[in-house]
Amino acid sequence: MTADERSVLQQLDRIVRSEQVRAQILPIVEGVRAELTRKQDALMAWEPIALTLFGDALPAAIHSGWVFILRAGANTGAERHPNSHQRMMSFEGTGDLQTDGEPAGGSSHETTDIVWQSNILVSDPKAPLERRWTSIPQNVWHRPVIPQGADWVVVSFHTVPAKLLIEERPGSSGGTKQMRYLGSDRF
Repeated sequence: MTADERSVLQQLDRIVRSEQVRAQILPIVEGVRAELTRKQDALMAWEPIALTLFGDALPAAIHSGWVFILRAGANTGAERHPNSHQRMMSFEGTGDLQTDGEPAGGSSHETTDIVWQSNILVSDPKAPLERRWTSIPQNVWHRPVIPQGADWVVVSFHTVPAKLLIEERPGSSGGTKQMRYLGSDRF
């Protein structure tokens, strides 16, 4: 991790760990939890966070924030964001945010060729920054793997506005399929 990236994560960590911000995130978490409960076949549920919730302290590159809840025991599969750098923290629970351990020229190789690197993230505020946060550069394949027992709540930040965030997944007959978390092509 570069010094600049560490600085960004430390800044985001201070913001999200503040009591005022946590108190505003918790109702969003409960709303997302209710949605995941309603959708028994869904592996995850999410909701964007209004950036005004974070005040004016966000790094300039951050253009959207999100709460995701990933179902216990799930492996949501490989994904990447061709238009955004993602920073993600473990807010509640534990999970393994696996990343492409050997990105080749922007991580464009086939997902079947990926050597997955494990990044176990925990929610313990006393744990080192690297155990609570991960940084996923644009276009790098990643996949969350959640252990049995408890859903995993994460707070995620992206470098594009919520309505523009693209997720790319491997296509069924090669290539990739792009979707958005918001809008008409929401998956």
